[in-house]
Formats: sequence, structure tokens, C-alpha cells
Amino acid sequence: MLVSIIIILISFMIDGILTNFLPYEVGNLSLFTPLTTIVALIICYAFFYRKEKNYYILAFIVGILYDIFYTNLLFLDGFIFLLIAFFITKIYKISGFNFVWIIIDILISIIIYECSIALVILIFNLVPMSFNRLLYKIGHSIIFNIIYGEILYFIIKLLPKKYKKIMIN
Repeated sequence: MLVSIIIILISFMIDGILTNFLPYEVGNLSLFTPLTTIVALIICYAFFYRKEKNYYILAFIVGILYDIFYTNLLFLDGFIFLLIAFFITKIYKISGFNFVWIIIDILISIIIYECSIALVILIFNLVPMSFNRLLYKIGHSIIFNIIYGEILYFIIKLLPKKYKKIMIN
């Protein structure tokens, strides 16, 4: 569990550092929009297999911290991260933990996160939002996050078996 917390903390800091250096304006997104904290949650499920309650608690706490530091949307990210954690556990029970499914999980998680945020933006009319902007944002989030997810996957694959709860193919 300590390894997963370290991975999530590093990813959390990478999110903050990269958002300071990459452009993040409407119509001026970088090809590498980071959501590394969500990707770290996906990868860290390998440490929580059969301890889903602890995984859900971690996901909610990380979402609350993400809210406090990055989005200021009181508890919204906590619930979205919890929703993503729920889908991750269901997908891993069906598919397992391997290279291809990590990519699919990252795609699904990014789509869930971005659509949830867009829905809140539309409901409360915070900023103008359209379907094209949502697709643009999702498209620019995928490249970097898949690369980051695969790097984390290979790092975890190299760890000794005593740290992982499930077998990584």
C-alpha cells in the first residue's frame, strides 16, 4: 500500500507541475494534457485487489485533495474519482491486469472524468461548453496519459511479487 501512495503522490505532483508549464486555454491545449493522478489510481489497483474498500477510500481521499489543490469544486472530484475506481474494479474483475486493458481503462477513465466535469459545467453554466470542446479536451488528454500509464505499468511489473496483490501479465 505504501508503494501505491508513493505512486499517487508523485503523479499528483506531476499534475501540478505540468499544468504550470503546458498551455491550458480554450483552443490552446497542449497535446499532453495531464491527468496523471487518475492514471495512477488505475495502475495502483494492483496493490488493492480484494481490498476494494481501502481502494475506494483512497480514491475518494485523492479526489478530495485533487479538488482542494486543482479544481476547487468541493467534493466533485472526490465523487468522480470514486466513480472511476468503481469502474476500474469492475473492469479488472472481467478482464484482468495487462498491457492492452490498461490502455482501455485509461481511455474509459479519461472519458468518464472529462464528461462528468463537462456535465457539471453545463448544468451550472460556469463557462461555455460544447461537444466539440469536450472531444478536443479528451483527445488532447489521451496521448500523454496512455504513455504515462504504460510507464507506470512496467514499473509495477518490475516490482517484487510481495508488493502486488494480483498477477500482472
